[in-house]
Amino acid sequence: MSHTAHIPSHRKPRRSASKVSLRAGVAGGVLSTIALAGAAAPAIAAQPVNETIEMPTLTGDLATTAAATAQATKAVAADLQLQAAQDAAASSAAKDAKKAKDDAEKKAAEAKAKADAEAKAKADAAERASRSAERTSLKSSSSSTGGTSTGTTSFKASNATGSAAAIVNFALAQVGKAYVSGATGSSAYDCSGLVQAAYRQAGIDLPRVSQDQSTAGTDVSLSNLQPGDILYWGGKGSAYHVAIYVGGGNFVGAQNPSTGVVERSLDYDSPSGAVRVL
Repeated sequence: MSHTAHIPSHRKPRRSASKVSLRAGVAGGVLSTIALAGAAAPAIAAQPVNETIEMPTLTGDLATTAAATAQATKAVAADLQLQAAQDAAASSAAKDAKKAKDDAEKKAAEAKAKADAEAKAKADAAERASRSAERTSLKSSSSSTGGTSTGTTSFKASNATGSAAAIVNFALAQVGKAYVSGATGSSAYDCSGLVQAAYRQAGIDLPRVSQDQSTAGTDVSLSNLQPGDILYWGGKGSAYHVAIYVGGGNFVGAQNPSTGVVERSLDYDSPSGAVRVL
C-alpha cells in the first residue's frame, strides 16, 4: 500500500457536469441581454425628436367677435353719455321754464294788485268827495232854515229813536274823517274807537278793543238788525274789526288808513255777526 493512500486530498471536489452547464447558460443569457441593450442604446440616442408642441391661436371668428364686442361697448358708452347730456339739458330747461313762469306770475300778481289798489283809491276818493259835498249841502240847507246841522239827515237814521238815534247820528257825522290806529276822536278814529265814541253819545261806556266789544251785548241775527247794533268781523270774542249798523242795509265804520271812516253796504263786506247793547 502506498504511504499516501490514507492522506486526504487538498483538491476541491469536482462539480457535477449538470451544475456547470446550468451556470454557463445563465451567464450566457445575462451577457446576451447586456449586449443587446448596449447595441440598442446608441440607436435610440441617435434618433432625432420630431414632435412639437402647438400653442393655441385665436381663430378668425374669435378675433372678429372680440372686435365687435369692443365696438358695441364703445357704442353703449357713447349712448349713455349722450343720454346723460340730454337729461342734464332737459333738467336745466325745465328749471329755466319754471323760473320764467314764476317770474311772470309774480309780475302779473303785482300788476293786478297795483291796479286794484289804484282803482280802490279812486273809488274811495270819489266816495269821500261825494260825502263831503253831501255834508256841505246839508249844512247849507240847515243854515238856511236857521237850524243847526249835525250831518245826520240821512234817511238811514230816520228809523232810529232815542239812544239808537244818538249813536247812529254821531257815527254818520264822522264819515270822511281819518283812520288812525289807536285814535278815539275827534278828528280821527280806529274801528273800535269810533264805536266806543258813538256809544258814549247814549251814555254807554263800551270796552276799548274790538274783541271785547263783540261780546258786549246780546247776539242778534244779521237778518234782524236794528240801527245802533254793533257788527263784528272775525270770531265772537276774537273779532278783528267792528262797525255800527245805521239802518237801510248800511254800516258806518273806520275801515283803514286809505279809506278812513266810511258808510258802506253790508253787501260790500258782510260781517261775521252782530250784538245788541241797547
